[in-house]
Amino acid sequence: MSYRTFSRSSLTDAQALFRGATLYLSRPHRLPHPPQLSRSNSVARAFGNLRVRPKLMVLHNLFFLVLACAAYFSLIPVFDRQVFEARTHEIALLRHVFSAGVPIESLKSLESHDFRQGSAAELEVPGAAKAWLDSHPGVWADAKESAYVFQKDPAGGSYRRLRIARLSYREVVARAQLTLFLVLGSIYVGAVLLLETAIMPLYVYGPLRLMLDADQATHRGDRERELISGDFIFNDEVGQIMRSRNATVAELREHEDNLAAAIRKLEEQDRLASLGLLSASVAHELNTPLAVLHGSIEKLQETTTDPHTLERLARMERVTLRLRRISESLVDFARQRKQAMEPLDLRPIVDEAWQLVAIDERAADVKFRNEVREGEMVTGNPDRLIQVFVNLLRNALYAVKSSNELPAGEISVASRPIAANGRSWISIQVEDNGPGIPPDMLPEIFEAFVTTRLDARGTGLGLAVSEGIVSQHGGTISAGNRPERGACIEVRLPQHERKR
Repeated sequence: MSYRTFSRSSLTDAQALFRGATLYLSRPHRLPHPPQLSRSNSVARAFGNLRVRPKLMVLHNLFFLVLACAAYFSLIPVFDRQVFEARTHEIALLRHVFSAGVPIESLKSLESHDFRQGSAAELEVPGAAKAWLDSHPGVWADAKESAYVFQKDPAGGSYRRLRIARLSYREVVARAQLTLFLVLGSIYVGAVLLLETAIMPLYVYGPLRLMLDADQATHRGDRERELISGDFIFNDEVGQIMRSRNATVAELREHEDNLAAAIRKLEEQDRLASLGLLSASVAHELNTPLAVLHGSIEKLQETTTDPHTLERLARMERVTLRLRRISESLVDFARQRKQAMEPLDLRPIVDEAWQLVAIDERAADVKFRNEVREGEMVTGNPDRLIQVFVNLLRNALYAVKSSNELPAGEISVASRPIAANGRSWISIQVEDNGPGIPPDMLPEIFEAFVTTRLDARGTGLGLAVSEGIVSQHGGTISAGNRPERGACIEVRLPQHERKR
């Protein structure tokens, strides 16, 4: 059989890569560092050392505070100017109405101006105002002396008084300032609460926590929790980082698994090499007793004429010769000699393989059909190919007899010519009606030393050896399950090209 070889340097490189990938996955991953801050800028460094949540809280609080102050100090002066202009217009209008002699009591909405009419004593007319009104007809107003406007009726000698609503305008401005302050403060508090309780946890703090938890899972080697579910990934920059991290971790895990598989394969190849050397030494020791056994069979053939006995002796002689050839092939393999190849008819090869398997008493209850067509020719070593079909047929025999609940055992071998990859092939299918191959075992069914499969009763080498022999012949072997029931092993060998 052929073994894939690996050099010692390849093994060293694979182990180094494996250790490097494991070390990378075992440590926490961090985002690239931002540009370094000056050591003298202690405030900027202290702010940069804050965690993300308090840092963002400081930033958006500062933003809203600046925005509120800008709105407040921009609106209040404008409002104050508008109120002052309205007050000036109102005073001018009242003085005009007052001086024009319009009946004030007939005007509405003047309750706040406290209009009264009476004597100078009743209206508490200042002395300066009384002296001026007595000598000058018209309206007296002096904001420094009084908050009222006075007028004297020349006909009756009574006085009239009207209060200028100076304080009401101040109250309006103060109330506007308070209202604007409360509104901006409410908006500020509401916006901060909305950000901190709903928006930021959903779109910033939550994704960051998911990445930190996944990173800790990677550090612990918890593969079930190290990848972030796509349900929690948005299409923003944070989502791109999360997807990139998932892809990186998945790729590194795949490389880690491949390296681990390669190391296991190297260890397996080492075991196979040791087994090959041991088998060669055992085969060398068996050559002498096999030669004695073969000579004894020839002596027995000379001493009897019974056809049945001669047939059994002939079968024993073929088995002995096959054992000697196998023994020689093991020794030749250890010496790295090439096997002799020759054109072979597949149907007799399958027949002889079944005769060797049929020695097992369990084969008596199994129906065997050799449907390989006559003249299906391949190039190969007969003993090696017989070994392949003996392994396959023995596995099928074990499968169909592994349970009493199964129907009567049936094993068939069929062939058909196919064309693939620009070459002509002979496809040989070994099928049975057993329970089939468990799906989880199919990927590793041809691995060496795997005994939990079709040849579980043996050493776990039968199918691995068969794969090596088929590969040595330039062919392929694959395993699967039949739709109706049972397993199907397909062997493809290059078709022998007849010379014209």
